[in-house]
Amino acid sequence: MKTIFHNIIAIFMAFVVLISTLSFSVDMHYCGDTLVDVALNTNATTCGMESMQNLPLKSSITKQGCCTDHKVVVDGQNELKLSPSQLTVDNQLFLTTFVYAYHSLFETLPKHVTPFQDYHPPILVSDIQVDYETFLI
Repeated sequence: MKTIFHNIIAIFMAFVVLISTLSFSVDMHYCGDTLVDVALNTNATTCGMESMQNLPLKSSITKQGCCTDHKVVVDGQNELKLSPSQLTVDNQLFLTTFVYAYHSLFETLPKHVTPFQDYHPPILVSDIQVDYETFLI
């Protein structure tokens, strides 16, 4: 039971570290008010209106583009200390003391061994005190 609980806690802590360090970006391309494409960690594909904007126009009136790009970036934590050598001496001392105390918390005491536990006394044929008529008063 204890090992199952420890495994569950270890897996949970690994997921917490993974999620806290995860970073990603979501890129969205809108054409007017319509969402055209959504991409995760890459650039979203365009609707092709940018190529229409680059065509030479005969008039001097320039048209504003109707397309917009939105990018949402979620940065994860970058401040993890991966090796114990990066910890200070005080932190190392606290960590080793905590691990030792936690480990000894679940240690069981040795079982008390009685050497005569499996010994059975001999069967009495007669009562010796009655045979010799010696009674303690």
